[in-house]
Amino acid sequence: MTYRTSGRARVGAAALGAALLIPAVTAAATPAAATTPTVSCTSAKAGLAGKLQKDITAALANRKSTVALGLYDRSTGTTCTLRATSAYDSASTVKVTVLATLLWDAKKHNRYLTTTEQSLAKAMITKSDNTATSKLWKQLGLTKIKGFLSAAGMTKTTPGANGYWGLTQENITDEQKLLKLVTAKNSVLSDNSRAYILKLMSQVVSDQRWGTPAGAPSSVSVHVKNGWLQRSTHGWRVHSLGTFNGAGHDYMISVLTQDNSTMSYGVTTIQNVAKVIHKDLVPTTSSTAVYTPTSRPSEAYVAVPPQG
Repeated sequence: MTYRTSGRARVGAAALGAALLIPAVTAAATPAAATTPTVSCTSAKAGLAGKLQKDITAALANRKSTVALGLYDRSTGTTCTLRATSAYDSASTVKVTVLATLLWDAKKHNRYLTTTEQSLAKAMITKSDNTATSKLWKQLGLTKIKGFLSAAGMTKTTPGANGYWGLTQENITDEQKLLKLVTAKNSVLSDNSRAYILKLMSQVVSDQRWGTPAGAPSSVSVHVKNGWLQRSTHGWRVHSLGTFNGAGHDYMISVLTQDNSTMSYGVTTIQNVAKVIHKDLVPTTSSTAVYTPTSRPSEAYVAVPPQG
């Protein structure tokens, strides 16, 4: 850069250097405000992406949670994302990954699940049983879990250390990859394995069927797995994974949240988003029944280190 001075305003090099330091310091003290991530949607169906982007944004307006979400609908080629690469503590949503790993490993060894494994898997998914999860996590070991994550392309998911599976680090991109594997033919999970996972996710007990199913029309089948966890930083993490099929649609929704003041606050945030997504994707008449989750949502506490 060339600095020009008039004959009347010539200054020495030292004075010019000092003068140039002042605005530099000022600029450093007042950085530009960070931009807030916005919902991004694309769709092969005319007008749908814009509607979803507008409605999801409105549903999140004034919510104090930090929200990451992913939507994918195969039937309309529709995708929406928000904070898709941000990492969150998994809480109980990792249980879908645990079950997928168990089935993937059994397929590799050309065997069926044992009666004990089936019992543990059912308790883990339908009741979010933590003891069952810990037994399967220990049986599998980190090598097999990481092997499945690699096969599934879930490269940004990091299993929790020291048996604390609820502190697995996951993001929307990887959770959507998992749900895509569960809902369509692929080389990682067999058709029988996929059907088994969806069956258990459709049998989750009623007080844990909150979150992404909110507002789903009766014309679509619902499969869900939720999780929540309170820690000393970022408050409550409240998450919901759901897949939906029917009425000409085949879609999946992942919502991960933290910085919630209470569990119920996080649940409401997720359900506000879910309702507009279902409404936009599968328009219904006023007489169509829609799913209303329990008003008293529950989930299983996840074991975390004492320091929280």
